[in-house]
Amino acid sequence: MHTTEVTVVRLYLSEGEAQLDSLMRRLRDWEKLRGLTVFRGISGFGDDGVIRREGPVRLEPDLPVVVEFFDTPEKIEAVLRHLQTEIKPGHLLSWTARINQ
Repeated sequence: MHTTEVTVVRLYLSEGEAQLDSLMRRLRDWEKLRGLTVFRGISGFGDDGVIRREGPVRLEPDLPVVVEFFDTPEKIEAVLRHLQTEIKPGHLLSWTARINQ
């Protein structure tokens, strides 16, 4: 099996941060990434330590969302330079992986 090295990025955001749509458009239209997936958490807590969870009544959307994408190391390096001012410190992870070709 032939494999290619890629860099995977995971961003930790909140529904309430209202940046998801613009981030997705940017990564698709400007950065031309291969693809992107958004995972919506059912519960979680962040820097403030407040536990947020899905319930029968949600007055304001503030659940955790995780945005994950991958591409060539060179492309991801350029994307991360563009995103460094938009993503809070400590909310971005990246690592090397291999994809099958």
